[in-house]
Amino acid sequence: MTDLKQLMIGADDPTRRDFVSHAAKACLGVSFLGGAAGTALGAAGTKSFAGGGKAKRVIYFYMSGGMSHLDTFDVKPGAETQGPTQAIKTSADGVLISEHYPRTAKQMHHICAVNSISSTQGAHAQGNYFMHTSYAPRGTIKHPHLGAWVARMQGKHNPTLPAYVKIGRGGNTLGGGFFESKYAALPIGDPEAGLQNSVRDSGLSADRFDKRLQRARRMNQDFLGRYDVKQVRAYNDLYDEAIKLMRSEDLKSFDLSQESAETRAAYGDNPVGQGALLARRLVEQNVRYVEVNYGGWDTHSANFTAMEEKGAVLDAALGGLLEDLSRRGMLDSTLVVLATEFGRTPTIVKERLGRNHYPKAFTCLLAGGGVQGGQRYGKTDAEGRTVVENKVAVPDFNATIAYALGLPIDKIIHSPSGRPFTVAHKGEPITAIF
Repeated sequence: MTDLKQLMIGADDPTRRDFVSHAAKACLGVSFLGGAAGTALGAAGTKSFAGGGKAKRVIYFYMSGGMSHLDTFDVKPGAETQGPTQAIKTSADGVLISEHYPRTAKQMHHICAVNSISSTQGAHAQGNYFMHTSYAPRGTIKHPHLGAWVARMQGKHNPTLPAYVKIGRGGNTLGGGFFESKYAALPIGDPEAGLQNSVRDSGLSADRFDKRLQRARRMNQDFLGRYDVKQVRAYNDLYDEAIKLMRSEDLKSFDLSQESAETRAAYGDNPVGQGALLARRLVEQNVRYVEVNYGGWDTHSANFTAMEEKGAVLDAALGGLLEDLSRRGMLDSTLVVLATEFGRTPTIVKERLGRNHYPKAFTCLLAGGGVQGGQRYGKTDAEGRTVVENKVAVPDFNATIAYALGLPIDKIIHSPSGRPFTVAHKGEPITAIF
């Protein structure tokens, strides 16, 4: 028992989740985890903003590697920095985007392109961390991702399903930070595989399963009473949530075979498109925050070939999702976000036709959830080098997402060591786009 106590209390979050996953399978015959405007002070003393809170759910596309703004959503026709990428008109008057996004162009009246994002982090790991947390990395603490803040501050819409889900391979963290593990993301590596190992083993009857549960609870009761700390509670919470989900009809939310072949094809026959479709199914069942990861945007070489190939995949997923949400009447209450850790250099590295890291100026997108579409916010110069209008820091962008959800952006939550943190670390929301 002493060794078990040390293992439970000393392990980090991924190790704890691995431990409980294996323990659940061994003891119960089941495992849960899948693959890898004006301001005023509210009643609680926290800042609130008039007009916020229309979004009830978030679908967050993360373009890992640093997406080129000039080859996507901040085109500069005629500029030498633009290279061979051509601009096309969109459903929003005066808003041009890259030729690689014809389907998204038809949905641009729903989208606000924030063309004036600027980051202080120019390396991948640091930029990724900063974009997800609003804090620069520190060796002494892990900050929660925005999805974990949503789970922590707003809880679940659906008591059976997790509040926070990450879809796609390549994500290196579940994002819980210093919060209890129950606020971290549930990882889905392959969207077409759904939530793997989430049904009772065929050789285990319901009666035997219940007896094993009762036995495990009796064995744990004394230990849980003596060691009421968050690492230990996390195991108990995970067991309870796994069992609740495996017995629920909501488990079907993870099954893409429930969708028609036509719908699946419309999103794109690839992990990103199917991930976007799974995200729509999950928010339809009131999962609060779903992230879809799409990697490979680090285009130091062959940038323009990569932009054409990756654009086709993202265009089907993003354009298809916006079209689908709009048709279903879900877009007003669902905030769709497209983000990346930084842009790419306007100067083209001619010998390898690439673009290097560029945190000084880049673009992210917002649609739905109360955002006024068909507009650009902020502006870069004629070559896409410098923000010249309405600069938006990364914490400001995250505060805007929090604002759309109605989160109290200056509510302080303390880490276990007693240090104070807020959801977007002093960021100010861009209220003008709502």
